[in-house]
Amino acid sequence: MISRARMKYLGSSAQKTRLVVDLIRGRGVEEALATLDTARKTVARDVSKLLTSAVANARVSREDVDVDRLFISRAFVDGGPSQKRIRPAPMGRAFRILRRSCHVTIELDEKKSPPSRAKR
Repeated sequence: MISRARMKYLGSSAQKTRLVVDLIRGRGVEEALATLDTARKTVARDVSKLLTSAVANARVSREDVDVDRLFISRAFVDGGPSQKRIRPAPMGRAFRILRRSCHVTIELDEKKSPPSRAKR
């Protein structure tokens, strides 16, 4: 692992965020950013910011890192705390609303160059 970036308390449910994170897991950074730019989910914008932050963390931690060779080695979404809200209902009742949140983690690693084969 070269770098890691975490976004905590993202205001979207873990289920919706996992749909987007599953699209980019294992891909190269440039390909993942292109995928997130064309995704039609609202949370893709937040995941794109997180991926950009992970690339910036890699540049800071190691100055000799090649950004073109970085790929997403691990990406996962954990559920966060839910905010409890009350919505008025007919006849004096109340319905409970859960505003869910999640934590997203992205880890980057560098692709190993294939070993060159010696000629005989």
